[in-house]
Amino acid sequence: MAITTTATSRRTGRRRSLPGTGGRAASVFLIPFFALFLLTMIAPVVYAIGLSLFAERRSGLGFGGSTTEFVGVGNYLAVLSNETFLAGFGRLAIYCLLYVPTLLIVALALALLLDAAVTFARRTFQLLLFLPHAVPGVIAALIWAYLYTPGVSPIVRALAAGNIEIDFLSVQMVLPSMVNIAVWEWAGYNVIILFTALQTVPREVLEAARVDGAGEIRTALSIKTPLIWPALGVALLFTVIGSLQLFTEPKILSSVTTAVTSTWVPNMWAYDAAFNRNNLPEAAAASIVLAALAGLLSWVVTRFTSKEPTR
Repeated sequence: MAITTTATSRRTGRRRSLPGTGGRAASVFLIPFFALFLLTMIAPVVYAIGLSLFAERRSGLGFGGSTTEFVGVGNYLAVLSNETFLAGFGRLAIYCLLYVPTLLIVALALALLLDAAVTFARRTFQLLLFLPHAVPGVIAALIWAYLYTPGVSPIVRALAAGNIEIDFLSVQMVLPSMVNIAVWEWAGYNVIILFTALQTVPREVLEAARVDGAGEIRTALSIKTPLIWPALGVALLFTVIGSLQLFTEPKILSSVTTAVTSTWVPNMWAYDAAFNRNNLPEAAAASIVLAALAGLLSWVVTRFTSKEPTR
């Protein structure tokens, strides 16, 4: 009986240790993911690259038909030499310089405050902070467009009652106004990321810091913040990529102010080229340029955040 049991266990062990069994099972489960990834991510990028290498030429005075010609990098040169497109990059750069540090500082401060809050209030604060992120971007932009418009905005009316005149839709203020919308919408999302990381900080490390005489602010800045550096890197990466996708806020605000044109940022320039000027090859080239820039910045941010901060 003992010999039979031992032989059976050996056969079972051999079956469990068959090489390649786990890899084949994992491959079967990963096939749907890779199929969707190829169809929804890789295929559109390849199509856009192919489209950007051609251009439509109209014959005669425009009354004849059009022909498709291979122009190579001609569309890319046209896009990169377009003053309106480059001016949009300038505005986008200023937006990133204002938005990225503001969002991360606000999210980190709120996450640290949430970590120090009493236990019964944490879930309430989490829900309140995350609610703006649950609002679709278009709806959020419409709400703030109403709050920015003179004559109908209760904020503008309240400021005017205190002899404070601010035109949130002026040329000077429209960019900070967009930053405010984005921070309001995305702060809660990043707070959840950072707060979750703060929950993994060893409590004994915090107790040791308090025993050594560190106050709450010193503990938060010198102990907690360096320990959640990887989470800050993830938040920074998502924020930078999201900044390059700026479209909804300026598109909505362009309907209520003349300070924002139809080609105000690169994404709006590509949209205008595709659907207003019917120049799909140039729009595809602009999209590929933006994708390449996003990839480059993602690599830079990843390299930067992979280094441990000095304490």
